[in-house]
Amino acid sequence: MLTISLLCLFAFFAGLIDAAVGGGGLIQLPALFNLMPNMASTSLLGTNKLASACGTTFAARSFVGKVHIPWLLVLPAVASAFVMSFIGAAAVSYVPQQVVRPMVLVLIIVMAIYTFIKKDFGTTREARPIGPRERILAIVIGGAIGFYDGLFGPGTGSFLIFLFIRVFGFDFILASACSKLVNIATNVAALAFFIPAGHVVYAVAAPMAVCNILGALTGTWIAVRRGAAFVRILFLVLLVLLIVKLSYDIFFK
Repeated sequence: MLTISLLCLFAFFAGLIDAAVGGGGLIQLPALFNLMPNMASTSLLGTNKLASACGTTFAARSFVGKVHIPWLLVLPAVASAFVMSFIGAAAVSYVPQQVVRPMVLVLIIVMAIYTFIKKDFGTTREARPIGPRERILAIVIGGAIGFYDGLFGPGTGSFLIFLFIRVFGFDFILASACSKLVNIATNVAALAFFIPAGHVVYAVAAPMAVCNILGALTGTWIAVRRGAAFVRILFLVLLVLLIVKLSYDIFFK
């Protein structure tokens, strides 16, 4: 009972952070692996994915009611992310993780430096027209991040938020909202594998999902209430944590 209670606490904070800036997996997944060391890793991954998928879905629903979503951009990104996440998952056995990690670390460091230097990055929303070029870029971004999520995973939400701001001129609130919609697609693709294969422990996933949802709703409320400048700070903190985590995995494991 204590283990479930602790997992629920971690799930709440994972949902809160993930709703605002992504990166909830940095909290929830290590908690599962440390508190349930005797469970198969595939079951831990499936359980984590179901809980986080529930939180992401409710966060997206909450954002949709608070910000104007550019569906002409988001839907192509969602569709391509869904397809490419399957392909990424299928490619896992062909691409060594020790090759992917250093590349991702470099990209996240570049993102952190760029966001830190550009003080106004993501704090205001630029009005840009949506044409065929933008929709093609959305397909490319959704597909690339979907493939990465299926292949490796950590930092998916952060990459989406950064690219939505950099490419389409979104602010952090809108970028976070759109990233949640894309994340739903990649989560569904992953669960299409985990659930039929029996890799979800529902007795653990169900209470964690409830707490993740509560955290996600809280995180959405905080993000919208405090504004893009506040979310930018959270985003930078998350990137630093990702850099520390990946550096540890690369150099000390």
